[in-house]
Amino acid sequence: MSDALAPAAVLDLLRNLIAIPSVNPTLAPDEATGEAAVAAFAADWLSAHGVVARLEEAAPGRPNVYAEVGAGNGPTLCLCGHIDTVGTAGMTIPPFEPRVEGSRVYGRGSYDMKGGVAAVMAAAAQMAAEGDLPGKLVLALVADEEYASLGAADFVRRHRADGCILTEPSAQDLILGHKGFVWAEIITRGQAAHGSRWDLGVSAIGKMGRIITALELFDRDVLRSRIHPLVGPASMHCALVQGGTGISTYAPECKLSVERRTLPGETPAQVAEELLGVIRAAGEEAEVNCFFDRPPLLCNREDRVVRELRAAALKATGSAPAEAGVGYWMDAALFAAAGITAVNYGPDGAGAHEAVEWVDLHSVVAVAQVIAETARRFCRA
Repeated sequence: MSDALAPAAVLDLLRNLIAIPSVNPTLAPDEATGEAAVAAFAADWLSAHGVVARLEEAAPGRPNVYAEVGAGNGPTLCLCGHIDTVGTAGMTIPPFEPRVEGSRVYGRGSYDMKGGVAAVMAAAAQMAAEGDLPGKLVLALVADEEYASLGAADFVRRHRADGCILTEPSAQDLILGHKGFVWAEIITRGQAAHGSRWDLGVSAIGKMGRIITALELFDRDVLRSRIHPLVGPASMHCALVQGGTGISTYAPECKLSVERRTLPGETPAQVAEELLGVIRAAGEEAEVNCFFDRPPLLCNREDRVVRELRAAALKATGSAPAEAGVGYWMDAALFAAAGITAVNYGPDGAGAHEAVEWVDLHSVVAVAQVIAETARRFCRA
């Protein structure tokens, strides 16, 4: 019998993953490592453990790993994790020299989310060793989650599944919902003039100031009282502002970038209309462009993948997982939007995007055991 789920084997795999820099090049161009090296390692490791694996370019130089095990004569379960990390600026530990202290494994990406990726890979190796899976278990180890999710978007364009489990860190809670987001740009126009010509000049920055005040009040008084029972309140913040050409010139243009965190059921069109309404109520005019968005997630707790995961966790750990939602966004929503029911169940730890990052090894092993048992159940019917 395979020892792929043994703690020592999982730790060895996890340390190898952490030791390979895979910083998202869009977020940290100076580090510019990208996902190619860790993707190649993952594909080779899976192949060596009896799992059919290959690389698929989501964008030039940005590969996903696709892998599969099973006969394909039953339901298909997808396991998804992202292989990119944020940058290392400000870290107070060596980012790519994994250190083990007790059950904690330190390093950039250990928690977000190479612990979850190790669990996925170990579970697939276990299924390959057992060799009697009627359905199919597929792996989506994807690029670019930390910026625009090019990897997950490409994967769901190419592949289908009957259910999906992500393993983003969740302290082994079963995550059934999360918020989405909309990025919007608001532009005000003024009239350029010399600073002495108050009679001619109109400041676009002054206009934007009144809009910012109105947006802050809308966030406080309206959005924060719009609460979803799983994921909490809607919210919005003013993120970036640019305007003006010189200190002695009335600003002809001002741009404000806004991020709006959306609840299940909210849409980009609704967000755009609300922004225009706030601007009009402030007595101003502005252009609103919602230029990027990702949808929220809400999964039915009675869907089959949820029921099988719940039962698998009870068998493997002795207790059913707590069910919850989170405020941040995950690739799960792209699978759901493609018609693939998706939930999240991942390990414990701390320090995502922080100076010190670690994942709990015991929880990584437990997650691997739970998703392996889920695959046994889901892929047999």
